[in-house]
Amino acid sequence: MALQFPNIDPVIVSFGPFELFGQTFHPALRWYGFMYLVGFMAAMFLLNRKADRSNGLWSREQVSDLLFYAFLGVILGGRIGYVLVYHLDYFLADPLYLFKITEGGMSFHGGLVGVILAMLYIAYKQQRSFFAVADIVAPVVPIGLGAGRIGNFINGELWGRVTDLPWGMVFPSGGPLPRHPSQLYQFALEGVALFILLQWYSRKTDKRGAVSGMFLLGYGIFRCVAELVRQPDPQLGFFLGDITMGQILSVPMIIFGIYLLVRKAPANTPVKGKQ
Repeated sequence: MALQFPNIDPVIVSFGPFELFGQTFHPALRWYGFMYLVGFMAAMFLLNRKADRSNGLWSREQVSDLLFYAFLGVILGGRIGYVLVYHLDYFLADPLYLFKITEGGMSFHGGLVGVILAMLYIAYKQQRSFFAVADIVAPVVPIGLGAGRIGNFINGELWGRVTDLPWGMVFPSGGPLPRHPSQLYQFALEGVALFILLQWYSRKTDKRGAVSGMFLLGYGIFRCVAELVRQPDPQLGFFLGDITMGQILSVPMIIFGIYLLVRKAPANTPVKGKQ
């Protein structure tokens, strides 16, 4: 007997419809967005605590600036990446689809590009090396990743492939057969395991770029493992047999992560300009 999906209403509270640019919108506070907010607040708490212990190398104001632009990078990059990679046909038919966030759709790899651009800007603005910024951000990213996967589970989306394992779950949108609850696998790997790994490793090294490299390597491996049981997006399917788009996009992360770990690099240095 398969487990039944706990049919949780993805909407916490709704505010009624309104029209904008000829489109009807139904604003609501959803669990998916709320989980991202939880991840953001947790990251703010940890980074503020790290700033307080940095002997003046970081201030709470600088952390707030960093988080603001990183949050924009996640939202804009994640949405644009999802639309262009996974639903380009929808966008070409209706460019306003890009703004229909309530219909779902965020890409981690697109969000990563957005965050990288945000960190480049902060590094320039605060006169730091890029990896001085990236290495402080990387250890808190898994919090948001894990929270997002819980949001995917509550939405009953991004489920896994059919399985006969005793913890297989029947999802309302996944047909009558039990499937891997791959969202929970990714929560455990990309959220919990990666967070523990980076918290440990960030205390073991101060080599510039090493923590960022461990993040790229760890996420890339965990994502590739999870993709072995995750159902690929139907409009994309498999590539070259059983390879998924998530695995293809994660391979460059693994390669560059290894490079950052093995290369010779100095320790992260304090900010050159004013604090």
